[in-house]
Amino acid sequence: MSEIEVRMMWAPGKYIQGQNVLPNLGVYVRLLGESALIISDSRVYNLVGKAISDALKKRKIRYGWTEFGGECCFEEIERISRQAKKGRSEVIIGVGGGKTLDTAKAVAVNRKVPMVMVPTIAATDAPTSSSSIIYSKEGVFEKVLSHSRNPELIVVDVGVIAKAPVRFLVSGMGDALATWFEADATFNSDSDNAVGGKPTRAAHILAKLCFEILMKHALPAKLAVEKERVIPAVDLIIEANILLSGLGFESGGLAAAHAIHNGLTVLEETH
Repeated sequence: MSEIEVRMMWAPGKYIQGQNVLPNLGVYVRLLGESALIISDSRVYNLVGKAISDALKKRKIRYGWTEFGGECCFEEIERISRQAKKGRSEVIIGVGGGKTLDTAKAVAVNRKVPMVMVPTIAATDAPTSSSSIIYSKEGVFEKVLSHSRNPELIVVDVGVIAKAPVRFLVSGMGDALATWFEADATFNSDSDNAVGGKPTRAAHILAKLCFEILMKHALPAKLAVEKERVIPAVDLIIEANILLSGLGFESGGLAAAHAIHNGLTVLEETH
């Protein structure tokens, strides 16, 4: 009798995507805690800070805000962790792009509290994963910090992401495009995925679906976002860039594309 291999699939607790979902953020955060620390840069906070603070106030959630320094590095993680401890924050909310969200994940793990991801761009699949990509203060890749859990909650407001510069959405398409080829290579070579087991068939299929959505809807989505319009293609591409790519890379598996990217970060022009 042949041995049955151990297959693993990790995923976030809750994923919520739609237009104008940000005003309901407090409803979901309230299930996780009564106080929160928001991590974002000042530009992002100026864009969505009022909507987030209003949503938290509505549910009587005490909150504070700290400005993200720009790099997901150990120094920044430790600085914000000390602030979260001082404020007795019961939930960490990351708002912004991949480096902000990766920092928020690491802080939440340090403080042993739930992590909430609120991406404002769809440039990477960072929101769903159980890892943080650690860079030096100068922006050079150092290591992947693996966590014991995925985010408890991800809230994706399609309207917010559609207003971001289109280059971020296109960047996410490029990141997501690699997902299927890396996952397929991992599956066919019987290699381990990013969470330490063999890929599940579900993760393999989700990675393929990610590729199929990109091939069909990428161009109309790009053209719509250039005009800050939300159409079904935009919604589909955002889901592919964030959710399907995230599940596909972590539970489907990684190959050469990520290794090449990490090596290129030594070149300042790629930052």
